[in-house]
Amino acid sequence: MDLQLKGRVALVTGGTRDVGREIALTLAAEGAAVAVNYRDAADEAAAVVAEIHAQGGKASSYRADLADHASVQAMIAQIVADFGGLHILVNNAGLAIRKPFKDTTPAEWRSQIDVNLLGTIQLCHAAGPHLEKAGDGRIIAIVGDSSRVGESGLSIVGAARAGVIILMKSLAREMGRAGVTANTVSLGLVETGHDPEWLNANRDKLVRLYPVRRLGRPDDIAPTVALLASPRSGWITGQVISVSGGYCMV
Repeated sequence: MDLQLKGRVALVTGGTRDVGREIALTLAAEGAAVAVNYRDAADEAAAVVAEIHAQGGKASSYRADLADHASVQAMIAQIVADFGGLHILVNNAGLAIRKPFKDTTPAEWRSQIDVNLLGTIQLCHAAGPHLEKAGDGRIIAIVGDSSRVGESGLSIVGAARAGVIILMKSLAREMGRAGVTANTVSLGLVETGHDPEWLNANRDKLVRLYPVRRLGRPDDIAPTVALLASPRSGWITGQVISVSGGYCMV
């Protein structure tokens, strides 16, 4: 199926590795020009851009601290200046600190809320006018299933991303009249470079929670995001789509 992404411009936050990298590569392979956002990983962002270029695609990297309003505004303005517009916003960047709630600190609360919730709000606010101008803009937020069902050790990030789900539903209602859709992709546990020691120590127990009896991979996620980013998904909005190997079925 042609997803009709040629000529469209997509921003993928946290696009340097794992799920974000796979989303960026998939959107580029489908014909979109991709803005790869990063905060600290300049070399990894450059590598993703180089890989897209090697495949004949269009991409550039953009540094921004998503918790900083001015930084987000400047990044969106530069992307629009470089590519001539913005059609797709993929809110993928996130920060999760796994520990019991009683052991968390105010600084940890703030850092996770700033990136996961405030950062998404700021991105949507800055990108929104450009998505509405496009006439068929797309917003996709990536969250974990902990934001839907709760999970021990992830109370703060789960709460922040639960806020993101409501933000997407609210924007779906508010921006739909301008042709913009807003959806959430909710993930089970995906094999990434984050927290590998904990994952490997608990792998057997974790896998039993999934009916398909394996954890996710980044390439399990990107096709769903690409579909939601496509003009073909114009009648899907305000939804929470679980890509989780059956971990969450609500």
